[in-house]
Amino acid sequence: MADINKARQAINEIDNEMRILFEKRMDAAKEVAEYKKERGLQIYDVAREAEIIKNGGEKIENPEYETYYKNFLEGVMKISKQYQSRIIEGMKVAYSGVEGAFAYITAKRAFPTATPIGYKDFKSAYNAVLKGECDCAILPVENIHNGDVGQVMDLAFFGELKINGLYEIKVVQNLLGIEGATIDDIKTVISHPQAIGQCHDYIEKHGLIAEEAVNTAVAAKKVAEMKDKSVAAIGSIEAGELYGLKKIEAHINEKSENTTRFAVFSPKSYVGEKHFVMTFTVQNEAGSLGKAIEVIGKYGFNLRALKSRPTKELSWSYYFYAEADGNINSDIGKLMLNELSKCCNSINVLGSFNDEIMLEEPK
Repeated sequence: MADINKARQAINEIDNEMRILFEKRMDAAKEVAEYKKERGLQIYDVAREAEIIKNGGEKIENPEYETYYKNFLEGVMKISKQYQSRIIEGMKVAYSGVEGAFAYITAKRAFPTATPIGYKDFKSAYNAVLKGECDCAILPVENIHNGDVGQVMDLAFFGELKINGLYEIKVVQNLLGIEGATIDDIKTVISHPQAIGQCHDYIEKHGLIAEEAVNTAVAAKKVAEMKDKSVAAIGSIEAGELYGLKKIEAHINEKSENTTRFAVFSPKSYVGEKHFVMTFTVQNEAGSLGKAIEVIGKYGFNLRALKSRPTKELSWSYYFYAEADGNINSDIGKLMLNELSKCCNSINVLGSFNDEIMLEEPK
C-alpha cells in the first residue's frame, strides 16, 4: 500500500528544491533580458523555445510524463517572458517618422513592450542611440520596390553602432474613413506619394482625387480632423486606429508583395550564428573586388547581397555593404576575415544574428 504521508513529504522537499532553482532561473532570465535590452533583441525566440521543449521531452525517461513535462516547460518559459517584458518595458526604440507611420508600426511590432520615440530623420534616430537617449534604433535598409536606403547604409558604414537583427514588414495599404463613411461616399484620398502610387489602380478604378501628405499617419490625422465622409486616407490599420478611423476597404495596394526590411542598430553586438552583415573597402587594384568575393565563398559563406556606395572621401571611391549566411564568429569565420584583410583596406563586421524575422500584421 502506498504511503501518502511519505509521498507528500517527498513532494514538499522537491518543491523546496524547485523553489530554489526557480529563483536561480529567474535571476538568469533577468540577465538575459538586460542583455537583450542592451542589444535591441526581441524577447521572443520561437526557434529556441521549440528546441528547448523538444530536447526536454526527449530526455524524459517515463513516456507517460513527456506531454506533462513539455507543458511544464511552456509554463515556465511563459512566466520568464512575462518577467523579461517587465524589465524591457523601460526600453526606448528610436525610429524616423511620426506615430502611426510604418516605421513606428515596425518598432511597435518588433518591441511591443518598449516605448517608440520618433525623430525627424534617420541620422537623428541613429544619434539618439549614440547619445544614450534610446536603447536602439530601428531603421529601413531596403524596400522591395524602391531598393536600398542609401542614407541608412552610410550610417552603418561611417557610424559606431552594431546591427543585431533584420526585420521584414509587409506594407499593406487600407482605405480609412470616418465612422459611417462607405466606399460610395469617398471622392478624395489623402496619403504619402509612395502610398498613392502603390494604390494607383484602385484610385483610378473608383475615380478618386488624390492629395499628397507628408506621410500616411499625417494623412489619417487630417481625415479624422476634417470629419468629412467624402475624404479618406490611405494607410495602415494602426494609423486608422490611432486617429479613430474605420477600415473601409483593406489591401488596396495593387501589389501584394510590398516589403520593407529594417535593421536594429545598438551600441553592443550580439553573437549570432546564421547570418552576418559587414562593410569593406578593397584596394584600388584590378580584380580586388573579385578576390574579396572569392575569399568569402571559399570558406563556405553564402553572399546574399552585395551593394556599393561612394565613400565620399575620394572621387570614385566606394565601400561595399554585404549580407551573408554563416557563422562569422566561428574559427572558419576568423580564418576568412584574416584572408579577406589581405585584399581589403578596411573590414567592419557590423553584426551577426540568427534569423531574419517577418513581423506579422495584427489580426
